Amino acid sequence: MDFLIHGANPENLYRAFNLEVPEKILDFSTNTNIFPCPDFDLDIKNIVSRYPDPDCKELREIISQREKISIEKILFTNGINEAIFLLANLFKAKRAGIFQPCYSEYARAFRNATNVFEIEAARNFEVFIIVNPNNPTGIYIKNLADVIKKSPATIFIIDEAYRDFILNDAPEKLNFENVILLRSLTKFFHLSGARIGYVIAQEKIIEALKNFQPSWSVNAIAQALAIKFLNDKNFYDASRKFYKIHTPKFINDLRQSGFEAMNTSVNFFLMKVKNDFKIIKFLLKSGIVVRHTRNFPGLDGRYIRVATRTPEENNFFIETLNCAKNSNPDYF
Repeated sequence: MDFLIHGANPENLYRAFNLEVPEKILDFSTNTNIFPCPDFDLDIKNIVSRYPDPDCKELREIISQREKISIEKILFTNGINEAIFLLANLFKAKRAGIFQPCYSEYARAFRNATNVFEIEAARNFEVFIIVNPNNPTGIYIKNLADVIKKSPATIFIIDEAYRDFILNDAPEKLNFENVILLRSLTKFFHLSGARIGYVIAQEKIIEALKNFQPSWSVNAIAQALAIKFLNDKNFYDASRKFYKIHTPKFINDLRQSGFEAMNTSVNFFLMKVKNDFKIIKFLLKSGIVVRHTRNFPGLDGRYIRVATRTPEENNFFIETLNCAKNSNPDYF
């Protein structure tokens, strides 16, 4: 089924289950920021009537100052997905390993990669891919620098798409020549539809990636909005405060109701279930969408992924799960 590839576009999930799409959907499957988006004043007509900056110079300068790195070490892309496929093209002749479970686009891009379940195996590969914080588990791997130091001949691609959502730990700085960092601006900054992310790597890697990237890859609206968001500290701080309060509470309330909610470091988490399709279908009938895990090696549908929403919506989710449990205990 096509919907097994991704969790986005909940309407596809309803069609797959042959269910009518309700007027209101509560999408707990999409692990993007639900804190209200600011009202930015943008001259859209003027922005879209001109070609975008092909070099994303202003954005690169912002990241350069924040990270205290050379601007030549930064490349903006049409979301992290473009970066993944650019890297797959660049390293297509190298032996790659993917630390699983992992965001499914890596397996699609690195088609000959090996699935790996022990992070110490990184030394056995020329390229090693890690999503940290992990999608779909939400776990943040600490002391990753120790793994990298033990494998100096390995190129590490580290996907930090959910870095801004980290609840408690201070993100580790990984300043190594053999590390390529991928960052997303779509998840935290309400830009999923605009598509924008960036790569931090050594200059020679950035130059090589540019050779594969189409001109004007990042559109003008995405650039303009990203600049606004990156300069809005109030939105950033308020969003982080929201999740630091409500994600632990949501998980605790689920556990108090007798459900198995896994530990997490970010705004989403896994829940253990006996039959994912049955509980997904039950929730869909109540207008609730969650993420299946059937395309994540090592999880194989034994869990559903859930993202934190508003307190009222979280409570409705728990109430609906209780109804499911009362109607069929075999769901959990």
